[in-house]
Amino acid sequence: MAPPSHCPIDANNGVHHNGGGAVPVETDTTAVPTLPQGSQHLDAEEFRRQGHQVVDFIADYYASIGDYPVHPNVTPGFLRRQLPAEAPSRPEPGATAGALGEALAAGINAVPFTWAASPAATELEMVVVDWLGKALHLPETLLFCGGGGGTLLGTSCEAILCALVAARERKLAEIGSRRIGDLVVYCSDQTHFAFRKAARIAGIHRDNCREVSTRRADAFALSPAELRAAMQADVDAGLVPLFLCATVGTTQTTAVDPVRDLCAAAAPHGVWVHVDAAYAGSAFICPEFRHLADGVGAADSVSTNPHKWLLANTDCCAMWVRRPALLTAALGIEQEYILKAGAAAEGHDVVDYKDWSMALTRRFRALKLWLVLRCHGVEGLRGHVRSHVGMAAAFEGMVRDDARFEVVAPRRFALVCFRLRSPEKLGGEKTANKLNRTLLEEVNATSSGPYMSSAKVGGMYMLRCAIGSTLTEERHVREAWKVVQDRAASLLRKMEIVYNVFA
Repeated sequence: MAPPSHCPIDANNGVHHNGGGAVPVETDTTAVPTLPQGSQHLDAEEFRRQGHQVVDFIADYYASIGDYPVHPNVTPGFLRRQLPAEAPSRPEPGATAGALGEALAAGINAVPFTWAASPAATELEMVVVDWLGKALHLPETLLFCGGGGGTLLGTSCEAILCALVAARERKLAEIGSRRIGDLVVYCSDQTHFAFRKAARIAGIHRDNCREVSTRRADAFALSPAELRAAMQADVDAGLVPLFLCATVGTTQTTAVDPVRDLCAAAAPHGVWVHVDAAYAGSAFICPEFRHLADGVGAADSVSTNPHKWLLANTDCCAMWVRRPALLTAALGIEQEYILKAGAAAEGHDVVDYKDWSMALTRRFRALKLWLVLRCHGVEGLRGHVRSHVGMAAAFEGMVRDDARFEVVAPRRFALVCFRLRSPEKLGGEKTANKLNRTLLEEVNATSSGPYMSSAKVGGMYMLRCAIGSTLTEERHVREAWKVVQDRAASLLRKMEIVYNVFA
């Protein structure tokens, strides 16, 4: 991940694990330097200088750790009241990027499983998920400021499992725990395999996981009519619809499920709707992509991974829920627990994040995301996403300009799904999949790059050009296409020779 050229660390803006001090935020951005975009090179020397500052900060922290109070004298809300309600629009001085934020978090070694264990880390996480949610144009009903709430997990796999367990516990409270074998979950045939894995972990019978088929004519999106029919068939069979995993930006082709209509189809059965936007959710930060999130407000939970496209290094998944009480009821612990909030927290709504996920011990992910949001600003992150989308659009244009190739699925974000057409005399569709599999192997065997992936959707084998690296530049995209064209030309020549010999 490329850090900005000028974002020095301000030691006064550190977050101590004991939560005893405030975290001031600078608001004067009049002299902020221009933020490097994703297409520019990493300034290695500046990164090295900032890295040294981080090491010095951590060393000084440990050298003076005895000066900090063992127990902070603060009350819930102390930090949230001192931070802005929204992420800065432009980059701010006094911050650093995610990789260095990760190093800071490791050095401080906060373990924010309860508010009492680390008030500052807990409240910074609450602030950051609201900042990110607002930047992504999520409805307030999913944010703390609107009665919902969010947390930072490792991956979307965890988010799906947490939401599924919450849905299961809510449903079983209604129909009785003995009917767990009647619960049915739904997804499309494009949904990430993590959902089926989560269903098994949550105790859902393998036969009760419905994969609704998608079609190329629908851009591989889940059909509300097909979903409605599948749910009704299960109800007629005496089964209980439980959970739907809708996707905005499927793994193979970045298909976008119609969330609003799917929520409407699921509502009559009291089905929990989770929106998995692991990759494409980051694009919501750009107003031009906001419409793809239409209907998210009717969902019960949403997750996206800032570590995929918003310059936060792995691992960092944000999950929001409309009714946090359902999540904590399912995942919370009933017995007394060490480091619980004491008298200072009486009369306050305290968030103990141990009740929001599977694990009790958890990482301080909020620090790096907070630093990324401050360092790059919302506008800087929009520029980063737009630069990748622009490069993908350019690659798509190159594909369309070459009659030997075709774009297989609509490009919505920064992924181009394409394939080489097989001439009819050389076998046409019968040999197309084999031809493209060989093409991918030869492209990836090129020592200087690029590296592409594949997918087989609707019976078609396709190549996937994903623009996502922080350091990718337009020249890399042009060079990648040149490699594809050269290898394709070579393959077609070989096939032509074989055809002429045996014709």
